[in-house]
Amino acid sequence: QVQLVESGGGLVQPGGSLTLSCTVSGLPLSTSPVSWYRQAPGKERELVAAMRYTADSTNYLSSVKGRFTISKDNAENAVHLQMNSLKVEDTAVYFCNVKRFATKWYDYWGQGTLVTVSS
Repeated sequence: QVQLVESGGGLVQPGGSLTLSCTVSGLPLSTSPVSWYRQAPGKERELVAAMRYTADSTNYLSSVKGRFTISKDNAENAVHLQMNSLKVEDTAVYFCNVKRFATKWYDYWGQGTLVTVSS
């Protein structure tokens, strides 16, 4: 059974930093595409950052490019999202996503962690 547990959300002032973590059990991340999504109140969920397999295969939402970094720790089987220079508009619930292929792609989601950027 695949389980994702997120941590690291909280309240931060504009310009501050946070690191989100997603610890995965039941699926080796070394062979799994991973990503972070977010959903702000009243808005649809959007893809923030994705890594196909390695750090040289990443893509980012244009508004976070240069500020956010997705990384994978295969030893810990965890995914991280380093967020710098946070803005009020980054406020949202952030979700970790992992994919597994078995005749088709399956999606697994974390429970979400709230990030609030406010002065």
